[in-house]
Amino acid sequence: MVFPKSRSTFAKKLLLGFLALVMAVGWVVMDVRPAIAADSKLNFTYSELPNHDFANQELQAASFARADVRSSDFSGSDLSRAILTEGKFMNANLAGANLSEAFMDQVNMDGANLTNTLFVDAVAPGTNFANAEITGADFSGALLDRYQLSQLCKRASGTNAITGVDTRYSLNCKN
Repeated sequence: MVFPKSRSTFAKKLLLGFLALVMAVGWVVMDVRPAIAADSKLNFTYSELPNHDFANQELQAASFARADVRSSDFSGSDLSRAILTEGKFMNANLAGANLSEAFMDQVNMDGANLTNTLFVDAVAPGTNFANAEITGADFSGALLDRYQLSQLCKRASGTNAITGVDTRYSLNCKN
């Protein structure tokens, strides 16, 4: 079917206007910013920093993906929105640290000191919390595997000094 010239021009303009509108709405609705790690100037990805002193540091949105920071001191540090994927945090001191909204899948935290640590809304599937001290840690809203939850609930105790939330309650442990 062939449109008269005036109809054809109108249809093209209508189609172009519709496409422009769709693109504008898509641009606003979709988050087209770079990944969080790219926003951070602190990139420790693949770093070898055992026994390093990170105590009381501002490390928001930093990347420690696959970093080896075993036995390092992160006490009192702000690691909110940090990326710790597959990091080695064995025997690290994270007492009083803030890991809220951190992405920490498959992190090894075996033997870590997590006393009064905030894990609020953290994403931590497959993370190893074996032998970690979790007294007073707040896991409210954190995404954890069922197995992790069952293991953490066996030794959960205390109340977080900052939020006032009971560790067992934050993990939804059964009495």
